[in-house]
Amino acid sequence: MAAAPYEYLGWGNPQNPAAVMAATGTKWFTLAFILSDGGCNPKWDGDRALTGGIDESAIKAIRAKGGDVVISAGGWSGAKLGEKCGSASALAGAYQKVIDAYRLKALDIDIENTEFSNPTVRKRVIDALKIVKTRNPGIITYVTMGTTPDGPDANGKDLIKKGAAAGLDNDGWIVMPFDFGGHSGTMGKATVSALEGLKSVVKSAYGSSDADAYRHIGVSSMNGKTDQADETVTLADFRTILAYAQQHHIARFAFWSVNRDRPCGPGSDGDSCSGVSQEPYAYTKVVVKYGG
Repeated sequence: MAAAPYEYLGWGNPQNPAAVMAATGTKWFTLAFILSDGGCNPKWDGDRALTGGIDESAIKAIRAKGGDVVISAGGWSGAKLGEKCGSASALAGAYQKVIDAYRLKALDIDIENTEFSNPTVRKRVIDALKIVKTRNPGIITYVTMGTTPDGPDANGKDLIKKGAAAGLDNDGWIVMPFDFGGHSGTMGKATVSALEGLKSVVKSAYGSSDADAYRHIGVSSMNGKTDQADETVTLADFRTILAYAQQHHIARFAFWSVNRDRPCGPGSDGDSCSGVSQEPYAYTKVVVKYGG
């Protein structure tokens, strides 16, 4: 579960998950994204039903091969449940529908854009996750957010502090160390810097030790060229992240995305290839080496 790359079945010419498992040895995927259907009701991309479609079929295929899934709600685009559900209890109920549909062991809230920037919504997400934790003993929760090269920005720090103040025993505070808007050095070094900043925020908010704070942070990188011209995340950068993860036993090493983990061909776009010269699944094969 600690190594669960994202796959998005809604775009980017998604690969067959069972084929990815056979080619890489990966067992877990993070499937994205659960969104609002316009109200406080969860659907894949806001329009595909939880059951009876390609998403449920993919999950069954992964499990049939001995794997499992984290499901991610949120992302940058689309209508967010955190905004469309008017209360923490309603939002928890929406998350619960997803948990129940798939008997989930792990849930990821990828809090971005307007869901992230609104303090009322940030608090609602925290309170909803606390309800989810109470209702589902043993479920793993991750909260994934953007970051600066030095760690979470003011919104991210506030989110973590709200979590600590609410007594949320969140399993992993995860940062996405890309689309920085400027950085120095390699993307691997910038990622380590962002993770060290995250560790400090979690340690301070929860009053925990360094070791415990490390076990409650994680990373969701991006492979190859990102959305910014000055950023290319290389395989060497992934190996730097892997070494850091192994040293500190962080909660999670994921990346966006399996869809992009292949070289670009004629007519390919950034949703379905990395933009760098690589062998198919080269990035996934680094991530799968992480054992927690």
